[in-house]
Amino acid sequence: MRNDRLLGVIAAVIGILLIVVGVIYMVENAHALPSFFPGHSSQPSTHHHVKHGIAALLLGLACLAFAWFRTGPRDRTATPA
Repeated sequence: MRNDRLLGVIAAVIGILLIVVGVIYMVENAHALPSFFPGHSSQPSTHHHVKHGIAALLLGLACLAFAWFRTGPRDRTATPA
């Protein structure tokens, strides 16, 4: 596997994980978040971290776009100098 394809696959996996994290941030309240997530609260809370979720979703989409452009076909037509 070429390096650009490998980098594309890694970016796609990270993008999917970030989208999942974004959905978790928007659906779960601060108390129900996993303890390793920033914004987790040990006190019972009904606060949702919408900004964290939006940021994770946008980063996930950016990683998927990067993977898409990285793994696309290359233009192999070179003009001789």
